[in-house]
Amino acid sequence: MWKGRFSKATADLVQQYGESISYDWRLYKHDIAGSIAHARAQVKAGTLNQDEFEQIESGLKSIEKDIDEGNFDFSIELEDIHMNIESELTKRIGAAGGKLHTARSRNDQVATDTRLYCREEIDTITTQIKELQTALLKQAEQYADAVIPGYTHLQRGQPVTVGHHLLAYVEMFSRDIDRLTDARKRVNVSPLGSGALAGSTINLDRQQIADELGFDRVTTNSMDAISDRDYIMELLFDFALVGTHLSRISEDLILWCSAEFGFATLSDAHTTGSSLMPQKKNPDVCEITRGKTGRLYGNLISLLTAAKGLPLTYNRDLQEDKEPLFDSIDTLKIALAVNAEMIAEMTVNVDVCLAAASDPMLLATDLADYLVKNGVPFRSAHELVGQAVAIAVESKTPLDQIDLTKISEHYGADASAVFSLETALKARTNPGAPSIKNVKAEVARWKKTL
Repeated sequence: MWKGRFSKATADLVQQYGESISYDWRLYKHDIAGSIAHARAQVKAGTLNQDEFEQIESGLKSIEKDIDEGNFDFSIELEDIHMNIESELTKRIGAAGGKLHTARSRNDQVATDTRLYCREEIDTITTQIKELQTALLKQAEQYADAVIPGYTHLQRGQPVTVGHHLLAYVEMFSRDIDRLTDARKRVNVSPLGSGALAGSTINLDRQQIADELGFDRVTTNSMDAISDRDYIMELLFDFALVGTHLSRISEDLILWCSAEFGFATLSDAHTTGSSLMPQKKNPDVCEITRGKTGRLYGNLISLLTAAKGLPLTYNRDLQEDKEPLFDSIDTLKIALAVNAEMIAEMTVNVDVCLAAASDPMLLATDLADYLVKNGVPFRSAHELVGQAVAIAVESKTPLDQIDLTKISEHYGADASAVFSLETALKARTNPGAPSIKNVKAEVARWKKTL
């Protein structure tokens, strides 16, 4: 493609070092779609006639079919997907194929292809997140009233329900969808027509191209358009944050499935055994998910680092955008799919959860609230309950069996009524609180939303 300027062929090592066809081949559908839209605009501009356009369109579609069916040989000597397709097109249709690249650079071509690819993958991943939310929601509905300890610092804090706990993740993943939906607006902008950096003296109808490809609008600065990778970095951050949320629920499930907790059981289909210890049932999906989250982080840092010192406009460093992008998308898609499947088949051990939540210490804050309702300032109430807790711990007596009236006159005979899980949950009626009524209402709302 640049033989007129050079007297020597590119060295083999340089070809190996600089090729991207080994991974950017996956952009072929987007490259072909962009090329057809570009060629159609050339007809309007007078650089192609209708017959030439039809030859180009037919040739590109035949190439697409061959790639779909695995009957296309990619060449490392042609570096990337763009040149592999263009070279093959020229072989198939002759001179008309050599006209396709008029008023276009690989710079705006790859930017267009990548945006089309990202847009498609955003839609796919958003759908997958909703499928994971649906799996969580079904479990939240089934266990809406299953009482479980809520934790801070991994220490038992206050009673909640399994449904409330799982709905917390539905909320997290909803924010992920919001971020991806918002990022899609910045992805869905057409750079085609920006050329190498300064457009072209052959002015194609950029809006026509954008409309055909489904873009919302065209870019407004050619230099920014071909060097912009903000949208990829933004997506890699969004993907990393989805990974964070997957990793957090993975950690919860690892704990829940341990013998020490015993709150949940994963299906045999989503666990593994030990090559040595016959009794083991390991939550490997959860552990692999935690590990792959680090991979998502690394891909984000990789591209941020590659882009941080680049002057305008295009620099070959930007070729390093694709492997992190492709890897993050592949990693996240399978993680979402396997976690949705695993969670859908999970069983919660309700009796074990209830036994853990029946620890009267979980209602210590409710006891302080009781005192507040009887006119005791909260800090004083906190101290009085702390005294009761200290006595319970020292004497190894359950908190609900301590004679509270010996601690303070502010404790009445009705103080023991605080130690009821049913009462405690029923009282938590504020929006966002874990009363069973609230949890069921949230389940209904999310079912309608999803």
